[in-house]
Amino acid sequence: MGRIVAVCVGEEKGKKKKDVGKAIIKEAYGIVGDGHAGTEREVSLLAMESIEKMRKLGLDVGPGDFAENLTTEGIDLVSFPIGTKLKIGEKITVEVTQIGKECHDHCAIYEQVGDCVMPREGIFVKVLEGGKVKRGDSIRVTEEV
Repeated sequence: MGRIVAVCVGEEKGKKKKDVGKAIIKEAYGIVGDGHAGTEREVSLLAMESIEKMRKLGLDVGPGDFAENLTTEGIDLVSFPIGTKLKIGEKITVEVTQIGKECHDHCAIYEQVGDCVMPREGIFVKVLEGGKVKRGDSIRVTEEV
């Protein structure tokens, strides 16, 4: 079982997001107030362990800098196949819909160091049951494909 270390929101897709600590996640929509809400990539997740890889390359980065909504710790996000269901806190249920993404335009992080972890290690989920999410909530697998 892992935990949520940051809840990040931003109005624009593909831009850094701000850690707001808590948010409302709506079923079949995403995080209220976020630019990804209502799209096929409702909520994005990235592991703190992935962010640490970029820090080791000398970057001063943290949660939200890769435009992810939820930063996790202690759960191997990229090991879950598409269709895996995850429970966040006591109520929220999401399903993995995409692992990684194609990066059409290189972001500022890629331009700085020639690499970025989000296209390989970020995941996207659709919301099956919404609720309130906050920093410190648990995240665990409930059904693996």
